[in-house]
Amino acid sequence: MYKDIQLFIGGEWVDADDYRTIEVINPATEEKIFTVSRAGPHELDRTLRAAEVGFETWRRTPAIERSRVLRKTADLLRIRLDDIAVLMTAEQGKPLAEARAETKAAIETIEWFAEEARRTYGRVIPPRGEGILQLVIKEPVGVVAAFTPWNFPINQAVRKISAALAAGCSVILKGPEETPASCAALVQAFADAGVPPGAINLVFGIPSEISQYLIPHPTVRKISFTGSTVIGKQLAALAGLHMKRITMELGGHAPAIVFDDADLDTAARLLSAAKFRNAGQVCVAPTRFLVQESVYEDFVVKFVALAKAINVGNGVEEKSTMGPLANDRRIDAVDTLVVDAVQKGATLRTGGRRLGNKGYFYEPTVLTDVPIDARVMNEEPFGPIATIAPFDTLKAAMHEANRLPYGLASYAFTQSNKTITALSANVEAGMLTINHLGLALPEAPFGGVKDSGYGSEGGTEAIETYLNTKFVTAA
Repeated sequence: MYKDIQLFIGGEWVDADDYRTIEVINPATEEKIFTVSRAGPHELDRTLRAAEVGFETWRRTPAIERSRVLRKTADLLRIRLDDIAVLMTAEQGKPLAEARAETKAAIETIEWFAEEARRTYGRVIPPRGEGILQLVIKEPVGVVAAFTPWNFPINQAVRKISAALAAGCSVILKGPEETPASCAALVQAFADAGVPPGAINLVFGIPSEISQYLIPHPTVRKISFTGSTVIGKQLAALAGLHMKRITMELGGHAPAIVFDDADLDTAARLLSAAKFRNAGQVCVAPTRFLVQESVYEDFVVKFVALAKAINVGNGVEEKSTMGPLANDRRIDAVDTLVVDAVQKGATLRTGGRRLGNKGYFYEPTVLTDVPIDARVMNEEPFGPIATIAPFDTLKAAMHEANRLPYGLASYAFTQSNKTITALSANVEAGMLTINHLGLALPEAPFGGVKDSGYGSEGGTEAIETYLNTKFVTAA
């Protein structure tokens, strides 16, 4: 059922010149499943020309028609959901249930932006003199270059594509080479729904080559990137040199604060689900668990038991509740963090090992007594590692929660309204969810502060960065 993935340029699937390709590996079996075409300068030039043509067509398409096309895309994805989930599991590794959930979330995102397309309102400003008209008009910014990662191959792409298309922009999506098939299926749904040729394009290749080519190009007017903080800073600097508008959704190291008045069973259950979803390869995953001293050991026991109960295996098997890491590099990175922490005095409560010798499987891992200078306390683990530490006062918890330069997601569990108010005012993060898992909804802002990025990819804020504001006055 698998087939090689091509580039989508100007409404057609095409091979790269000289048939340049990159192999795609199933992380559960380490077997090659297909190849993906690798774009070079010639293909990128074709894509840029196609995006210019597509923009001129799409920007003149009435907002209500753009909305209808997006809604039809969502309908097509519902029909194709199970087939797309199988592709995603094969190339990315996550369990089928998670792949289905990701595709369903993408459908909701598209439907949200279908409505936003009809609500890109301007406004009338009351004039200072008689007979003067003052209008604020919203216009699409132009061709968008979007760069998306492998951990959520559909959901990271769908936010950027949907917002751009809703605003009337055309898109060049640089998809993830490790997980191209499900991303390609998403683009195909948009095309089949009626997005005109050139308004949506998909390329793959060497990430640095493509970003260095597209970002400075005068055709591209807006950059959206999801990925590591290190790469994001480099691309933001490049975009700044050319005065390009940017949205950056970068790394995190989310604190999860559990107070002594919390429902410990609920906190442990929800936080373990958030931690080990997608094998911990989630930018908003809780990573530093801070638990008040009086309930610390009780929470650790509950959390460790839940970690041990996770069934790690091939995502196509219904019994699997956590799949493999994405590649062998992630295995080495996660293991290095665990070894470093233990060598510096951390206690390994469970996990800490690679599973088997085939596939990139790693045990759900819980560390306690981790010293502050351990790498895992300062670097985004992006894997199935949870560190748990005690705290005594709210002030101490806030100090640790805000210690790092990251500020993406944060979590808390408490029954005190006073504590909730204090957290809401003082946690340095773009998102805070208290007593439940409420992040990443289409209608809610999604983004970080500090080194975790700039801008939002959810809510009413998301579409604004794809629009120019024009002031018109006439007398």
